[in-house]
Amino acid sequence: MQNNLETPALLLDEARMQRNIARMQNRMTQLGVAFRPHVKTSKCLEVVRRQLAAGARGITVSTLKEAEEFFRAGVDDILYAVAIVPNKLDHALRLIRAGLRLTLLVESVAMAGQVARHGAEHGVCYDVLIEIDTDGHRSGIKPADPALLHIAAALQGGARLKGVMTHAGASYDLNTPEALAAMAEQERARCVAAADKLRAAGHACAVVSVGSTPTALNARQLEGVTEVRAGVYVFFDMVMADVGVCTADEVAISVLCTVIGHQPDKGWVITDGGWMAMSRDLGHQSHGYGLVCNADGNAIPGLEFGKANQEHGVLQWTGEGDISHLFPVGSSLRILPNHACATGAQHGQYHVIPEQGGAWQVWPRFSGW
Repeated sequence: MQNNLETPALLLDEARMQRNIARMQNRMTQLGVAFRPHVKTSKCLEVVRRQLAAGARGITVSTLKEAEEFFRAGVDDILYAVAIVPNKLDHALRLIRAGLRLTLLVESVAMAGQVARHGAEHGVCYDVLIEIDTDGHRSGIKPADPALLHIAAALQGGARLKGVMTHAGASYDLNTPEALAAMAEQERARCVAAADKLRAAGHACAVVSVGSTPTALNARQLEGVTEVRAGVYVFFDMVMADVGVCTADEVAISVLCTVIGHQPDKGWVITDGGWMAMSRDLGHQSHGYGLVCNADGNAIPGLEFGKANQEHGVLQWTGEGDISHLFPVGSSLRILPNHACATGAQHGQYHVIPEQGGAWQVWPRFSGW
């Protein structure tokens, strides 16, 4: 561990990340589908380069800022996987005119019509996916909803229907292989059913895009699916450990913090890593604000991160011994995050623990919209 890092600092274990990338890509290859990773987790070009080198075909983004940043770096096949709204169409248009193969997402007849009109007015034809709701978790159109065909019909002139997309976010609430496999099959079957319904009505539907990290790693077959998306797998986090798709030893990012004080009568260890370093995401709340580890990344039984202020982390010691001697002022601790995307968003760079014992590097990450 570098001793001169000013804390709190976001660490990235390169070897763990590379194993996570290989695991997912190999699974997608076995299942016979293209893989389009969601890059909102890392927002980092160096990470995405490694995903593409492993075999990914294009990327998925959650903001047009991400699309712009990665296109500027040479990635030219991008799915913007949040339903487009009118005030973002001009931005999308600029990216397409610059040469980006950008695919948009809609979930309503009204927005499908607006996309088509905008494209026609500006002399472009937008490629569009329809978002399908396969689990009631968030947004999209149910496969049997009559609106599905109306949306497809509205994508004419300045827009073309490219296919369908879904995200099984409800999988994050599961924690057994059987339940996750069942959710993966539900996600697949319902999204394919929507595609079949569109084709039966005479609409082209070349793309059937599914995915979440839990379902991608637990799918047993993906007949009818053309591509899978997943994002947090690249780092994993403690929510994914609770779901059962990784272990704490596979979580590739952590926040390095420093002990700044104690409250011995309360059993508190105070650090400089509060919620501004970790985010307020409590995940499943089984680890408080994250799993507390020593400087080498090994979990410390009896030290729990249940309270956080803006710049102060308050760790509760429930073990034996004098906390001020066990964790003296100036000692380093590492916190494995509940939600890698949210914790990453609190930082502007990764301090990369090298894969082969070489020199540490700093990889920038970006934020914003």
